[in-house]
Amino acid sequence: MIPTLLLILLLSPTPLSFPLHVARNHLARKRLKSSSASLPQGTFGWPFIGETIEFISCAYTDNPESFMEKRRALYGKVFKSHIFGSPTIVSTDPEFNKFVLQSDARSFVPSYPKSLTELMGSSSILVINGSLQKKIHGLIASFLKSPDLKSQVTNDMHNYVQTSMAAWTEHVPVLIQDQAKKVAFQVLAKALIGLDPGDEMELLRRDFQEFIHGLISLPVKIPGCQLYRSLQAKRRMVKLVKKIISCKRNGRSTSSDKEFVPQDVVDVLLFSGDGQLPDNLISDNMIDLMIPGEDSVPTLMTLAVKYLSECPRALQELTEENLRLKNEKDQRGEPFCYSDYIASLPFTQMVITESLRVGNIISGVMRKATTDLEIKGFSIPKGYCVFTYIRSVHLDKEHYESPYTFNPWRWLDKSPSSSSSHFTPFGGGQRLCPGIDLARLEASIFLHQLVTKFRWEAEEDSLINFPTVRMKKGMPIRIKRRSDP
Repeated sequence: MIPTLLLILLLSPTPLSFPLHVARNHLARKRLKSSSASLPQGTFGWPFIGETIEFISCAYTDNPESFMEKRRALYGKVFKSHIFGSPTIVSTDPEFNKFVLQSDARSFVPSYPKSLTELMGSSSILVINGSLQKKIHGLIASFLKSPDLKSQVTNDMHNYVQTSMAAWTEHVPVLIQDQAKKVAFQVLAKALIGLDPGDEMELLRRDFQEFIHGLISLPVKIPGCQLYRSLQAKRRMVKLVKKIISCKRNGRSTSSDKEFVPQDVVDVLLFSGDGQLPDNLISDNMIDLMIPGEDSVPTLMTLAVKYLSECPRALQELTEENLRLKNEKDQRGEPFCYSDYIASLPFTQMVITESLRVGNIISGVMRKATTDLEIKGFSIPKGYCVFTYIRSVHLDKEHYESPYTFNPWRWLDKSPSSSSSHFTPFGGGQRLCPGIDLARLEASIFLHQLVTKFRWEAEEDSLINFPTVRMKKGMPIRIKRRSDP
């Protein structure tokens, strides 16, 4: 575990910025005199470190909500604090969060740790704003939602999952977290850059693991430090992507086909629209787009297996639903298509939705105010961060009965989209994760293959919620292959 004081340095957008915060707060108070709005209640905590130590300490416990619950009881659902080196407005209010997430760059811009910003670079879609961000996000989102890609992902996921599961044995515990990561990365690399499994894929995966180790690291770029090693790994990955881009350009220039169908995201950014995006921007963003995709999808799969293992009734209903569909498809001799996993497996979708709600793969989103703002009667001074804490909304008893209980049946008569401000597992607004549909599709296929091929017993493990959500031991299960149809 990283020592708490070091972690403050790693995550701080402006490390040890208390003197700057004091000046900002003084200016903010002066500006507020002419307004009826005021800063939310709360405290900035200790000089320099603010309330970061308590926030991190609570995050590592079995009750990571304790930091928020204590302050909500004292100050309400929106309060001020000082965490990760910046004066921060923390919101556990769904309507407040919705306003922040749906605001454009004239009001809020993303706020990330220094090491992460350094690794992503200034041209990353996760950082850029305005028309360029909208253009790239729109192109990618449209492609990721296309029927052609969904069909490709369905076929790839089938093949990769079956290959992976064929190697599982009944005598050795299977680490679901590791298996899910490997499969999800293969699907992701194929969808983004058209890379098939092989030596290049393994080198890319190895470099990517080195790359993500630097996302939360000391922001020092000298040989021997993690950030330096991560930057070197990214350079190697970018070199590979640029080689793929060059091959695609050459192939396109010599092709006589007038009808062009993009096969991956690189194709979309190279040849769709006006085709004016530079190669450097495309190659850098392919790596950056692997960050949420490589982590979120396998974590969702792992959490679903965890919660199903702890809820035999849900596991039985999900298994029966999937076996029923498999038998129907086998009897008709029909292959599975992507719509089967969504439309024909409603309870499976409820399990995925509930896993997202309880598990909270993304605990919150950080934004930085670019101007003085007023939201729901609260003043947000320019330069302050706003932490939209999604986890608290998903676990609020005002919105969900027995919120800490895994209960997929709560979604029987309620669509996730019908209460969007209360259920935002992938953020919102113009930066809404464009791969939501694919995440559900991949998780559905993984669960289908798992429950129709195996019975299992989960070994004891525990959930870690900070700095990312993961299982401490990798979610080990002991499997037994099914002999029933």
